[in-house]
Amino acid sequence: MTLLAAAVAGRGLVAPGEPVFSADDEALLRGGAAFETLRVYGGRPFLLDRHLERLRASAEALALPTPDGAAALVSLLLGAAPPEHVLRIYRTERVLLATASALPVGLEEMRARGLTLQIVETSASSLLHGVKSTSYAEAFAARRLVDADDALLVSGDVVRECATANIWWRRGDALYTPAPGPGVLPGVTRAFLLELEPAVEGTFRPGDLLSADEAFTSSSIREVMPVVAVNGTAVGDGRPGPAAARLQALLRLRSAE
Repeated sequence: MTLLAAAVAGRGLVAPGEPVFSADDEALLRGGAAFETLRVYGGRPFLLDRHLERLRASAEALALPTPDGAAALVSLLLGAAPPEHVLRIYRTERVLLATASALPVGLEEMRARGLTLQIVETSASSLLHGVKSTSYAEAFAARRLVDADDALLVSGDVVRECATANIWWRRGDALYTPAPGPGVLPGVTRAFLLELEPAVEGTFRPGDLLSADEAFTSSSIREVMPVVAVNGTAVGDGRPGPAAARLQALLRLRSAE
């Protein structure tokens, strides 16, 4: 991640390399921080209000101070950042921070070829249901284990999500995606896509995905990303599908409004 700009509540803009967390902050000691990640298009943070709402809920669940002032901090940061970037907002025990970083390279090339996934058996915690915290150690460990673009997290033979994205698939004209719950974060982009096109939400097995006509993931940074194979087996015809292309085009259209 290439940090481009940073702003801290009570301090304003700070140099990207300047320290902002103290060594005894719970965020460092125990991963006890809430955060949000979203894309900025043409200087406009996409779905910012929804991300701030989830940030407040996550902070409350983690017994952290409310992220009051986050919107003002974002406005300050936008003036110092390029028009296209990744915006992150963190609420720790002591610090409210917003950062701007460069977009990951190669996203459009990845979208053109599609992702490969590999299943990783994992746990599904119920205590942090709906909370977006910085405790991503298990998900990132799963991603490092696989010989694929991303890990598909499965617990008890139930499909949950990918390491940092929700999973979807299409069979015929119907879309399917795991319902939010233990092990499935209610993604902001996921909810936005459901407003564009309805889907069946429920509990599904890996076989439901493997027998689909196409699959894709959704996240704020990668947006709608086609999936072409799981565990080395092609999904559908093994190429990016029409539903992913349609939803990606609609998302980009709405982001420009």
